[in-house]
Amino acid sequence: MGHRLTKIYTRTGDAGTTGLGDGDRVNKDHPLVEAYGTVDELNSVVGIILAHEVPNAVGECLSAVQHDLFDVGGELCMPGHFVIDAAYVTRLEETLDAFNEPLPALKEFILPGGGHAAATCHLARTVCRRAERRTWSAARDIDINPATLKYLNRLSDLLFVIARVLARNESGQEVLWQRKP
Repeated sequence: MGHRLTKIYTRTGDAGTTGLGDGDRVNKDHPLVEAYGTVDELNSVVGIILAHEVPNAVGECLSAVQHDLFDVGGELCMPGHFVIDAAYVTRLEETLDAFNEPLPALKEFILPGGGHAAATCHLARTVCRRAERRTWSAARDIDINPATLKYLNRLSDLLFVIARVLARNESGQEVLWQRKP
């Protein structure tokens, strides 16, 4: 691991640039900075979910996701450095299947809601989708790990299912979209 910051402000970004993990300086709106900044935002929203009372299985899952998201952010801030692999994606798929199996089949769209933790999980899902879009934008010109792109895609699906679990845990039901006649 690189050096740790003992001084929080450095003034090196005052001119609109920031340093990547490999030492390169780029503009603060560079596609990689947008991607890992959105992953960081996602990690913060997952932290808000974990600040609520959630079932143990959900808490364990989302705590592992937070660590994974640091790996994703590390990859994005150090071009060419790959950590995420197929096992990360497989773990998400297996976890998603386990959470989804007891849920009833969907017949209508679900509105974000169903309780504080469930609504926050829906927010995390949308931030995850944005992180995925930002990472795909960066991948147009930069070599991005394909497993990382799959991971973000699967994670948004997992967050949707966890939001369903949390809504049932908090209020006993999900908020279904109602068609207007």
